Amino acid sequence: MELHDRESATEMKIPKSLLIDPEKNSVYGAFAVAVSVWAFSYSSIFGQILILAYYAVWLPLILVDYRRLLRGVSSAWLPLIFAFYVCFSVFWSDAPGITARTAVQYCSHIACAYIAARTVSVRTLTIGALIGIFFALLYSLAVGGYSYDGLDGTYNFVGAFSSKNQLGFVASLGIYFCVVYLVFLRRGRLSLFLTVPVVLLSAYLLVAAHSATSTASLPAVLLLVALLAMTKVLSLRYRRVIFLVGACGLVVVALVAVNAGLLDFVLGIFGKDSTLTGRTYLWQQGWNAAQRSPILGVGYAAYWVQGFAEAERLWNEFYITTRSGFHFHNTYIEALVELGYIGATLISLIILRTLWGHISALIFRAWQAESVILAGVMVLLIIRSFVEIDTFNPYIMGSFLLYYSYFKLVRVPVARPRWTAANLAEPETAGG
Repeated sequence: MELHDRESATEMKIPKSLLIDPEKNSVYGAFAVAVSVWAFSYSSIFGQILILAYYAVWLPLILVDYRRLLRGVSSAWLPLIFAFYVCFSVFWSDAPGITARTAVQYCSHIACAYIAARTVSVRTLTIGALIGIFFALLYSLAVGGYSYDGLDGTYNFVGAFSSKNQLGFVASLGIYFCVVYLVFLRRGRLSLFLTVPVVLLSAYLLVAAHSATSTASLPAVLLLVALLAMTKVLSLRYRRVIFLVGACGLVVVALVAVNAGLLDFVLGIFGKDSTLTGRTYLWQQGWNAAQRSPILGVGYAAYWVQGFAEAERLWNEFYITTRSGFHFHNTYIEALVELGYIGATLISLIILRTLWGHISALIFRAWQAESVILAGVMVLLIIRSFVEIDTFNPYIMGSFLLYYSYFKLVRVPVARPRWTAANLAEPETAGG
């Protein structure tokens, strides 16, 4: 009887591989990513329950096999330094209580992205993101909310999101992940039919949101992905030559476009002017604020605080009646104000290191679809970084994707197993 109970208990144990092995945990990994997308989209509506769900799908994985997940974590030294600096800013923050709370949230958010990068493949991430995005957009379509945009003075469809730019970002990710999934990751014809509802819903809401940033950045990213995909048929030598020529050509085209007024023409297509509907004024205000504490900043999340004179003034000027959820619409200026030149340099290095890491993998090593997909994600984030702050706050899809992409570059040392009779006889399980 006792032997039977032991056998039953053994059978009920969940194999560790179904939770943390990127090659076998597609079901759990996709579920965890979908839950994360919902938390990033609607935590402001449903409150702490979604944030707790987000933590619940990632943090417990450390307990499953902490040696495997923590092995080589020191190689990710750049995000670790930035996380430490964000927390350390509490000592000079203008609002130390807010800085301490938000810094812990941001660091734990980075930790979840690290766990995701170590346990979830790019294919599983893409599937989970498509599932989460589809239901998040479907919910927004059902809510059907509109919101006033203080920057351009218009009412726009936002669904259940807090702004049209957030809705546009999620919708553009829906289209992007659909495209890369169909081109690089699909298995069988059924995938084509399953992605049709996602891409149609994403395209419809992207148009409805009137988010110029999301609409303009998506074609550029898809073009880059197409070019990177075509390099698969080239040898490494020709890839390097094409990259060098393409990079130089991009710089020349950008300079000619600016001098010829093409930038104003493109902005006019999306109903914008050279001031980007007030963003340049907001950037100037941010630059002025950064000069008061240029080296260290005012502390992480310590500028947009209710009761602070400058924040109240800008909220009033841009008709932000909620007195929250506003920012300088530029990642680097936001970082300058809150964390000074040190913080702005660190977050810039993280972004550039991640982009170059995936681009260089295609140029100097064997061609991999994963590097193409994550390079496209990084280009999208970089384009948006000049008008949004997708990578600077916790519980946002952009910052999760940034650190996921960075940690995918970290090379993990392989531990040599000690083969014994015990580990040859017993299967590896999550229960023991």
